[in-house]
Amino acid sequence: MSKKRILIIADKHCGHRTGLTPPAWQEKLVKDGSSTKHNKWAILQRELWQKYVNLLSKHAPYDLAIDMGDQIDGNGWRSGGTELITTDRDEQVNMAVECCDTVRLYANKGFKWYGVFGTAYHTGEQEDWENRVAKDAGFEKIGSHEWLDVNGCIIDCKHHCGSSSVPHGRFTQPAKEKLWNVLWAERGLVPSANIILRAHVHYATYCGSPGWVAMTLPALQGMGSRYGSRRCSGTVDWGITVIDVESNGSFDWIMESSQISAQICKAIKV
Repeated sequence: MSKKRILIIADKHCGHRTGLTPPAWQEKLVKDGSSTKHNKWAILQRELWQKYVNLLSKHAPYDLAIDMGDQIDGNGWRSGGTELITTDRDEQVNMAVECCDTVRLYANKGFKWYGVFGTAYHTGEQEDWENRVAKDAGFEKIGSHEWLDVNGCIIDCKHHCGSSSVPHGRFTQPAKEKLWNVLWAERGLVPSANIILRAHVHYATYCGSPGWVAMTLPALQGMGSRYGSRRCSGTVDWGITVIDVESNGSFDWIMESSQISAQICKAIKV
């Protein structure tokens, strides 16, 4: 066995105007002075994509990757689709596949994709649109809750995780996920995990002790949804996570969260 480098990405929300958007689908900049709001999203889409490619290049090459769900944003019925580049989930799937295929440009020979399903509101109440992404992007497997054995290091992957409205409560959720893994493993029903990965909350945090770590992952969707801007107070993290697993199963990791310059707020001068 040899050292393995694993790329972890989460919450692309392709199809949303703040989602990760490949160049072919990015909104066009317009010169009309009344179109400031439109250009705001067009500029953001360009910055997010460029930063995504830069991060992939910086930490390459990868032996495998895990997509942690919410690959598409869905039809956005709660906001009448007004926040979307397109409500066509076939097109959103194509965007997500392009995002995954781009990773292969920075991969080692024998590279493999794995994934878990995201939230039903985004990825299908009656069907799993992420099955289409997995098929077209050549995933080895996608499921609701998966465990990967990498050189003896067990990685527990699931999209959903509870959040907290207070900063110090954010660490409680990944700790809870670790404890549930211990209790299920004691019954002999799941593997005992060294690394617990959760997504969904769009912020990066972690807890652990020697031999294990539990974390929530940064997202690849930028800020700007109605729900987030009008209802939420907590900070958001945008970026990727990279895990190195040595031949003996020991591991190291880095979360790289980038500041998005297009989303720095300014006070209104009056």
